[in-house]
Amino acid sequence: MSPEFTLTVGELRDVVRVAVVHDGPEIVGFFPFERHPLGIGKPVAAGLTDAQGLVHVKDVRIHPLWLLKQCGLAVYEFDHLVSGQPLLGARHERHPSPIIDLRDGWDDYTESLRRHSGKTYKTTLAKSRKLQREAGPLRHDYATTDVEPLRTLLGWKTDQYRRTGRADRFAHPWIVELVERLLATQSDSFAGVLDMVYVDGRPMAGHFGLRTRTTLAGWFPAYDTHFAKYSPGLIHHLAMAERAAEAGIEVIDMGRGQKEYKDKLKNGELEVAEGRVARLGPAAGVHWVMRVPVRKTRATVMANPLLLKTADKTLKTYGRLRTVLQR
Repeated sequence: MSPEFTLTVGELRDVVRVAVVHDGPEIVGFFPFERHPLGIGKPVAAGLTDAQGLVHVKDVRIHPLWLLKQCGLAVYEFDHLVSGQPLLGARHERHPSPIIDLRDGWDDYTESLRRHSGKTYKTTLAKSRKLQREAGPLRHDYATTDVEPLRTLLGWKTDQYRRTGRADRFAHPWIVELVERLLATQSDSFAGVLDMVYVDGRPMAGHFGLRTRTTLAGWFPAYDTHFAKYSPGLIHHLAMAERAAEAGIEVIDMGRGQKEYKDKLKNGELEVAEGRVARLGPAAGVHWVMRVPVRKTRATVMANPLLLKTADKTLKTYGRLRTVLQR
């Protein structure tokens, strides 16, 4: 929701808009959104962003349907709406967004890991030592602006998407361009943050995310599968969290989603919402038919461990078959 992010996406996509909300002469809010055909509204860079909604002064009162009308929208759909939003209704689905809370410092965080994920913490440290014995010393480059390791990271992520049957986000050139531009954006209040862990000079695992002064938003973590037996993702995340704490980061937001590594590393949660706000009309009706049943089906699958496991297995099988066919 940072202005730098919205402006950068706007340079690449002509659907981006920002509504400025006034109360008399005072500006009380900004509403970044994308306006698509039929008046369908989405968050800026929908599908990529983990923080969505209205940027507003405290205790502002804005009616969601009034806002949609002023923006020329029939519907506004979201899946990571920040809690406390005027756009948030009682019927919208709430979801936890796991975080690494570093406000009490790195030592307190590792102590919480020992208490709540002791086996994971000890095993990760042991695997790190084994990796260094068998493959060589580790080096961690935090907040590098070199584009070459970024391209290595995106290549790993593409392989992961294909291997697990997911759509490859980086098949869209504008997303690759967006990430590269954000890496080049460096200021005190906002920056793209790339970090990479190397083993004997060889890239092993990394992450690209966005930071404000105190928050690092997790975005694209990935690793070289050659090192999979050493749990490179966990080794990297612990190294990243330690360096982030040293750099003044207080919270690492790992984003909504059921991932095992998030459960192992989290020591807190935020709340985000999923749903839509809609005005009466044919466009909203068409949108409901196309989107809402699919969203509810997905929510049912995600809430049922057996269904989720079956769906994940099916996607991975599809990913393996597609990889073989593309060789």
